[in-house]
Parts: sequence; C-alpha cells; structure tokens
Amino acid sequence: FALQASLAVALSVADSGSQTIRQIVLSSAVVTTLAGTTGASGNTDGTGPTARFLNPFGIAADGAGNVYVADSFNHTIRKIVVSTKVVTTLAGSAGLSGTTDGNGNLARFYDPFAVGIDGNGNLFVADTDNHSVRRLVLATNAVTTLAGNGTLGISDGTGQAARFNRPSGVAVDGAGN
Repeated sequence: FALQASLAVALSVADSGSQTIRQIVLSSAVVTTLAGTTGASGNTDGTGPTARFLNPFGIAADGAGNVYVADSFNHTIRKIVVSTKVVTTLAGSAGLSGTTDGNGNLARFYDPFAVGIDGNGNLFVADTDNHSVRRLVLATNAVTTLAGNGTLGISDGTGQAARFNRPSGVAVDGAGN
C-alpha cells in the first residue's frame, strides 16, 4: 500500500491486495479505480480495468499527468497516463526476474518495490530482492544499476560495491538527491 500525490488534486494509491491503482480526489475524498480490476491479477497492458497487475507496490507521479508503478511480482515498471488510464510496461518482462541492465523489456528486476522520480526524467527503483537501487531513464527506458549488485549485505561503498539488504523505499528531493 503506497501513496503518492498526483497532480495536486488527487492522491494515487497502489492497492496491492486488490491488484489495482486507485485515486482519491482530495477535495471530496471520492475513491475511484484508475487501473486494474479488483482480484484480477496478471501482466496485461491496457486501459483502465483491462490492465492487470501482480502486487503493485510503489508509485510515483510526475508533473505531466503520469503515474509510475513498481509492479513487484511481475518484475516490471509500469506507466499510467492518468487522463486516458492507459497502462504500459516501460521496463522489465513479466515473469522474468534478474539483475540485467538494459533497455525496456531487456532489463530485469527482481521484485521492484518502490519508485521515486526526479525533475530530470529519471525514475529510481528500489529493486528489493536484487538488493540494489536502479535508474530508469524515462526518455529511453534504459535501466542501469546505480548502487548494489544483487548481493545481499550491508555496507557503504561506491556504485556496485555498496550492499543493501532488501531496499524498500526511495525518495528524490528537488535538488536531485
């Protein structure tokens, strides 16, 4: 269950147990389903209720009307265009876990859990069971490992020399930190 402000008028919610992404209109507290269908899991790109997720966890919204989803058990990163409710897979391939850097469906994640977006077109991913933090460049869908290397541990270091033990959250500030 993750929350993220979206377009300053609605709050987007990853409702993991129901396999949906929902929105709460802040002025009225009205809740609607943005994408997915309650209880129907899967890995389908589509519009609104035709899209399928498998335990979506982390979400982040940009200023352009998009919501990004860490679709954890599908091992993918998804994008929802809020105005049309169209869901597409940006990176990863459902059912295929791994640590591979690459573009789009050639990249591999292993239970991505959280996402955070900066103002420069980068989405950062806490790739939980890869024990790493990854970067997805939204303009190209290129995925690279920023820190960690898939090996469980707890140590400071530079890039892949750092070790994490199941990172489960990321946040980016206005200065890109």
